[in-house]
Amino acid sequence: MVKITFPLVIIIIIASACNPGIGSQGINTLATPTTLASDWYTVYFTDPADPATTSYRGGIDEALADAIDQARVTVDIAIYDFNLWSLRDALMNAHRRGVDVRMVTESDNMDEMEIQELKQAGIEVWGDRQEGLMHDKFVIIDRSEVWTGSMNFTTGGAYLDNNNLIRLRSSKLAEDYRFEFEQMFLDDDFGPVKSPITPYPTIKLDGSLIEVYFSPQDGTLEHILELVNSAEESIYFLAYSFTSDELSAALVERAKSGLTVIGVFDKDQYHSNSGTEFDNLRNAGIQVNLDGNPRLMHNKVIIIDQQIVIIGSYNFSNNAEHNNDENTLIIHNPDITAQYMAEFQQIYNRSQR
Repeated sequence: MVKITFPLVIIIIIASACNPGIGSQGINTLATPTTLASDWYTVYFTDPADPATTSYRGGIDEALADAIDQARVTVDIAIYDFNLWSLRDALMNAHRRGVDVRMVTESDNMDEMEIQELKQAGIEVWGDRQEGLMHDKFVIIDRSEVWTGSMNFTTGGAYLDNNNLIRLRSSKLAEDYRFEFEQMFLDDDFGPVKSPITPYPTIKLDGSLIEVYFSPQDGTLEHILELVNSAEESIYFLAYSFTSDELSAALVERAKSGLTVIGVFDKDQYHSNSGTEFDNLRNAGIQVNLDGNPRLMHNKVIIIDQQIVIIGSYNFSNNAEHNNDENTLIIHNPDITAQYMAEFQQIYNRSQR
């Protein structure tokens, strides 16, 4: 039986779509989720287990749509795939009232009807036209806040798949993301040709350190490995795609040194992905399960010592590291991390051993 012990902290959940209930597979918690206000962040999770998701209404996409409805100057979006009508309508309304709306996306997804409707409305949308993927998932509003996470802006991403989304209010963080966005939108630079310059690679928000990385120019894996190798007690992870030999080897070494290492893989990727590290980790004695969602467990999350969380678009793969456009945040904040720990707990409870 696996027992995961949570610290005695208050888990701050604001407008979260997840149900924090505990399953029956031996995961225990000492923390009770509650609702408190934060002036600089809000965390959201999809809830595919909710029967109401089949209506494709009332999901976490509506929180983002509401934020776009409040935009007064600019909305910049970098997103791999897009077909949510809630966001389409919010962007078109923003454009009509004079907000400067711009988008970059993966060229393979440019034919989505909702993207074509944005273009027909006069919104500029550019594809990457590169072999690597434009796999980013972020929105910048009024140069003052950033929304990011694992969620593609699709009906499946917002309602059927397990995903996370976070809203961070910071002009410095928005400047980082805007610099990345404009390399793609204005300079037509994608993938390895982008500049390795981020105006504020580390940011302090209300005393919390946030590290900002973009792929492939920032060597994201090196920073992830640094945290994994410095972990003192535990590493929990949610992996949609995990083919990184280096990360797998580091997790095995940390487990051998006595740390708790537990993960959940997306089962569809396990069965279809060449080079998945699932079997290697399990054969090394690490507790890894396959998720229980009939659709996708699309998160890309690593939790270090229940104090630090790594999130974003970055799958744990060679393509994410070297070829794709990706965005990653490392957030040093125990309250935010506790929310991701609670989500890990729910996904683990429904996973298959």
